[in-house]
Amino acid sequence: MALGLFFLGIMACKSDDNIPAENLEEKVDETSTPPGDSTGNRLRIRIGSTTFSATLLNTATVTAFKAKLPMTVNMSELNGNEKLYNFPSNLPANASNPGTIRNGDLMLYGSNVLVLFYKSFPTSYSYTRLGRIDDAAGLAAAVGSGNVTVTFELE
Repeated sequence: MALGLFFLGIMACKSDDNIPAENLEEKVDETSTPPGDSTGNRLRIRIGSTTFSATLLNTATVTAFKAKLPMTVNMSELNGNEKLYNFPSNLPANASNPGTIRNGDLMLYGSNVLVLFYKSFPTSYSYTRLGRIDDAAGLAAAVGSGNVTVTFELE
């Protein structure tokens, strides 16, 4: 019995240092903008005559998304709070429930639906976070209430 407790104690104190880095996901603070860098994680989003800057995360999903840029797409209206675009092929996904969607969030639903949120609200759905618009003031007015043409390009 003592030997069993000894092994149990050893396992409880074991570190996770041997987990590959690609399996570790950075936890995003829901109240702050994802940190930017100068290695291509800055995104320009043009909607009509209005341009927004966004900061992308450093993930495999974002790498696959950036490989599709620049792109101009027609985004469909959904639920009075988001615009979406269906990619013809899948991107790698690592979905989780954010709890709250914020105005300016850019996410992937499933593995092929790009979603740009223009209103904040609680959600029970899971998404793969791509990044967010740095200052989303005026986003709802820019996207309007119907379908909209949006250009995404790296800054």
